[in-house]
Amino acid sequence: MELQHFSHSDHPLVFNKDERMGLPCYGCREPIFGPSYSCMKCNELKFYHHKLCAELPLGLHHPLHPAHPLILIDESTGYLQKENSKCIVCKEFCWEYSYCCYRCDFNIHIKCGVLELEAEFHDHPLTPICKLITFTCDLCGKEDKGVPNLCSSCGFWIHNKCAHFPEKIKVARHRHLLHLTHSSLELHESDSRFCQLCVQKVETRFGLYYCSRCDFVAHLDCAMVKENREDTDLQELKDEGLEHDEIIGTFEVKKINVGEDGTQQFIEIAHFSHNHDLKFTHEVLSNEKCDGCVQAILSPFYSCVNCSFFLHESCAKLPKRKRHPLHRHSLTLFPTEPGDFFFMQCMSSKMQWLRLSV
Repeated sequence: MELQHFSHSDHPLVFNKDERMGLPCYGCREPIFGPSYSCMKCNELKFYHHKLCAELPLGLHHPLHPAHPLILIDESTGYLQKENSKCIVCKEFCWEYSYCCYRCDFNIHIKCGVLELEAEFHDHPLTPICKLITFTCDLCGKEDKGVPNLCSSCGFWIHNKCAHFPEKIKVARHRHLLHLTHSSLELHESDSRFCQLCVQKVETRFGLYYCSRCDFVAHLDCAMVKENREDTDLQELKDEGLEHDEIIGTFEVKKINVGEDGTQQFIEIAHFSHNHDLKFTHEVLSNEKCDGCVQAILSPFYSCVNCSFFLHESCAKLPKRKRHPLHRHSLTLFPTEPGDFFFMQCMSSKMQWLRLSV
């Protein structure tokens, strides 16, 4: 697929469905991970674009300037060099694509003017807040003054730069893919973790790159450094079975309750160990045991309304696969007969060797 672009009239831009070199996009200056366009005949990095940036409309009507249509321009060409022609939102002159009204000296960067943004690692669209405010990014954990993006469904605030982090990445010092996570089921706020690329402490409340097979943790920025990244075909690694479902657990979320502080609670799930959906409850029970670890059931927990099946919240959220220091292979979680317990088995040696305990 080819595209004739206004910024490069000499040759058409060629589509690449999964660019992973992290080259800067000429349109928005953010690194490219995913679908992109580039010129295959010119050996210049300026002609690399995100798919969305390359396919921007040449003109549009924007709610921040309803009086006149805006025209897409290349800010680096030198047309906008006046103080009053800086971006109306971020007040900066960033040498990137922007939408301009020639009559009113109105200018807005494409990043500041976007009405909806999609991130690889987040399920919902992100909406830029077109106002300079002080906020803490929920992915990198840094406080900043700027134009954040908000997921209204999750109460999730994020930098524009952070929204472009890839969901998966390969670093040279680790043989498996690392997955970006900001709500890992295996990592908790109280855990003391160290980045295995820079050997500095990792704040697990925020985003990080993680390999569940090896319990390998890396800072977002450390994994993104060009010297640490390994440019490889991620599809080939995916075919080896390194699927994301190895770190998201053993259940499907049916219903979610979002609290006033933005925290999420899975109030109904479908768990791999049971035929019926399980509901979250704080009910106090006596003489009942968890069907995962066979320990006394304590509030809160998940239960089946159709039969006497109970799971601690922590047992329900166990990962499907996990590394253990006493064995060289990853272990897979299995349920036994109803009323018994979970156990972990090595699929390489086909030996059941670890009964679940909490």
